[in-house]
Amino acid sequence: MKNIFIYLALILSCSNVFSQGPNITSWIQNLTGTTGRHYVSGNPTPINDSDSVNVQGVLYSTTSVYVRTKGVPAYITGPFLDGNPSFTTSQNATFKFPLTPTPNTGNPTPTTGGNIGLFINGVALFDYRDGISWKSSTSSLAGGPLGGMGDGVWNRDAVVAEKAGFDCSKGHPAMGNYHHHQNPSAFKLDLTVISTICNLYDADGLYTPDSAQHSPLIGFAYDGYPIYGAYAYKNVDGTGGITRMKSGFTLRNISTRTTLYTGATVTAGPPVSTTYPLGYFKEDYQYNSPTTSDSLDIHNGRFCVTPEYPSGTYAYFCTVDENWNSTYPYVVGPTFYGVKSATKLTGAITESVTPYIPTTQVNKFINNPLEVSVYPNPTAEWVAVQLGGINTSDVKISLWDNTGKLIQDNTIFSGSTIGYFDIRLLYSGEYWVIIENSTGKVSKLISVVK
Repeated sequence: MKNIFIYLALILSCSNVFSQGPNITSWIQNLTGTTGRHYVSGNPTPINDSDSVNVQGVLYSTTSVYVRTKGVPAYITGPFLDGNPSFTTSQNATFKFPLTPTPNTGNPTPTTGGNIGLFINGVALFDYRDGISWKSSTSSLAGGPLGGMGDGVWNRDAVVAEKAGFDCSKGHPAMGNYHHHQNPSAFKLDLTVISTICNLYDADGLYTPDSAQHSPLIGFAYDGYPIYGAYAYKNVDGTGGITRMKSGFTLRNISTRTTLYTGATVTAGPPVSTTYPLGYFKEDYQYNSPTTSDSLDIHNGRFCVTPEYPSGTYAYFCTVDENWNSTYPYVVGPTFYGVKSATKLTGAITESVTPYIPTTQVNKFINNPLEVSVYPNPTAEWVAVQLGGINTSDVKISLWDNTGKLIQDNTIFSGSTIGYFDIRLLYSGEYWVIIENSTGKVSKLISVVK
């Protein structure tokens, strides 16, 4: 009889584990009380804030998962150099996602302004738009922060038009709601850097791209389907090696803006010019049906095998070009693949739920030192420790001389990827950088040359 009870207990235990899928276990929860930080223009020293970073709690029922977040990332936000007066501030929100997403068999639901998904650090995902469109009667832009209302026909692309206002992590706030319209990886990590914002401020983001590995799961859309970075298995069955996922949208060959790519005649927008180049408006793109297995559908996703879903799932991907610069439609959209069912709660949770308490997660670099980059080496003024992939636990970094004396220490917080040492006061010689968490450590030798 005792063996029977043990057997039943094991079954129940395993059942509980199996019921906790990636949409429950993938969120980065704040277990250490880490708070946010921000930069102000011209000052590379971050200012400490009081709001907790990452996700504050995860609860689940038989049908839903609830994510509590303040919408503040562990990486430092700001500055926003386009005159945006807002700072990243607590949203103190609870989001409800379906545990079992449902494909939409009817007319696709368009994405909208504001939140259309949530990254695993609790930060909001927006689509391409910024609420501004062309107003033909005044031959000018209107809407959003500009005031008034545009025609809503030629809709401005925020990633193109607001580049000057994004911080190093490719994000910015709207009335305090910090969000990303695009791949949440630092500008400075792109193969061709198109923003100089990282020249003065630390280059950080949610994850570090890696063309040799399947990108990590970085979020969930409002239809409940997962979001990945730019790289995945070439074939939908998990074979074919790793390749960059390709957007199905391309720029149209037009010089005037009088028709949509479907051929429909619409209210005219401004002619293509240096002020309003191709790509400035969402309607400058046309969709082309996929011709290869690594091309994405009209929603910017595909059904495929991923590391977290070995049996397959529909998944969205952050689209970038060969230089890792963001390409339309960026993450999700312009329509959802599934039934949009996620909501931001306006009251209390009204069903029985179970808290998800995460176990210690092992960072990949502990098992693979190649996942850590320490640069520049040799160096004279500073050295950076860059973690590969996504970081799900606090990582201690320290700098030691050859006599075993601790020179400096720092922390790369869960949900961020990079840490720095200022070595301007050090003498020339060799030093050790130690990277460690609760599961192991990696050592890197650097040379300081003055």
